[in-house]
Amino acid sequence: MFGTSGIRGPVGEAVTAAVALDVGRAVGTETDRVVVGRDARKTGETLRDALVAGLRETGADVVDVGRAATPTVARAIGTLDADAGVVLTASHNPAPDNGLKLWTPSGRAYPPARQDVIEERIREEAFDLADWEGQGGYERRTDATARHRDALVAAGERAAETNGDGAPASEPLAGLSVVVDVGNGMGGVTADALHELGADVETLNATPDGRFPARPSEPTAENCGTLAATVEAVDADLGIAHDGDADRMMAVTDAGEFVPGDLLLAVFGRAAAGEGDRVAAPVDTSLAAADALAAVGAELVYTRVGDVYVAERAAEAGVAFGGEPSGAWIFPEETLCPDGPLAAVRLAALAAETPLSERVAAMERYPIRRRSVETEHKTAAMALIAERVTDGFADVSTLDGVRVDAEEGWFLLRASGTEPLIRITAEAREADAADALLERASGIVDRALDEANGGDGPSERAE
Repeated sequence: MFGTSGIRGPVGEAVTAAVALDVGRAVGTETDRVVVGRDARKTGETLRDALVAGLRETGADVVDVGRAATPTVARAIGTLDADAGVVLTASHNPAPDNGLKLWTPSGRAYPPARQDVIEERIREEAFDLADWEGQGGYERRTDATARHRDALVAAGERAAETNGDGAPASEPLAGLSVVVDVGNGMGGVTADALHELGADVETLNATPDGRFPARPSEPTAENCGTLAATVEAVDADLGIAHDGDADRMMAVTDAGEFVPGDLLLAVFGRAAAGEGDRVAAPVDTSLAAADALAAVGAELVYTRVGDVYVAERAAEAGVAFGGEPSGAWIFPEETLCPDGPLAAVRLAALAAETPLSERVAAMERYPIRRRSVETEHKTAAMALIAERVTDGFADVSTLDGVRVDAEEGWFLLRASGTEPLIRITAEAREADAADALLERASGIVDRALDEANGGDGPSERAE
């Protein structure tokens, strides 16, 4: 039921009112007070009603903050003295999808163990339903986004002080021009916070619309072409892009260049970490990030793919920052939720000190190769791969899939969590070495699939 980022899928198929009702009953059985919010998708209304019914039916009190960014809801849990939070969102997925993501008071998503408890209660229908006198209460709050904005402004002021740029404390981003592509999602709080901090802000696609008519919700380089062109055309200092629920943030430099996620991770990591500090990131993160951090005496430590695992590591002592190159950035001193608006404010403070184009230019870029192989036997094949790679290579990690580190680079063999695919990634500091690592890794996968398929061989599908 739960994937790497909650429950998510097409409405009417994987995600229904019945699913939302059961999640509400299961979460309500485990908790007493729950914050609920949703993104701009119209289907969120039906799912919210079902979720709230399930929560109240078990005696849990509900605080409904309405339409809001996911980090807004996650931050509100602790502020409103609640035990948990549920956001109705499919994040960066297309309009036909929706989903439910569960949060703890610390801002972390429900870890796998707690997800398992919820899933087991749903499977066994183990709900503690209240009688007519024990139904939970309902409260509507309209101040969650304003509270989030105020927290962002305070964070921006602190960041400016840390950077030592000498700007007035009341408007530390005065003179900085920023274009914010809200993507028809819930990230408008970013524009509000940047404006309060003194920046000159121009918005794109700022009207919330769960159909995402302006561009696909995921802020990829392909989907952010208009943002890049606008930044260049108006001579802005920075471009910011969010997904539908604003847990993700990607950026465009003052030169109009979309910043790859690995390099953005390196920019954030170098600003947050110093000698002896650690930065948490998934196992498929580029060598560029590791090398950039090593240059300032910091270490990149790897996690499984998924922001819940990055947040878990970021909560450890000595970890100054955590992030996923897909755009989820975690500043543990502020919150353990991936907070796209917070990342935008922190990046704006950095850009006010040194242009983002200069920071990115200081990073190395290495060739990375990818291949996906379609198979209905990914579990059996991955078991064979793990056994053979562990026996055949010296530096192997099975934290998430199978990763091999070699002197010239690394490769990762990992089963997709949502599709019938095994994904192959190889990276090296030289193109020929990256090609050789991909070929070697592909041979391992192909042989394992040939055996798992009974000699029929794999079928390849482009990434």
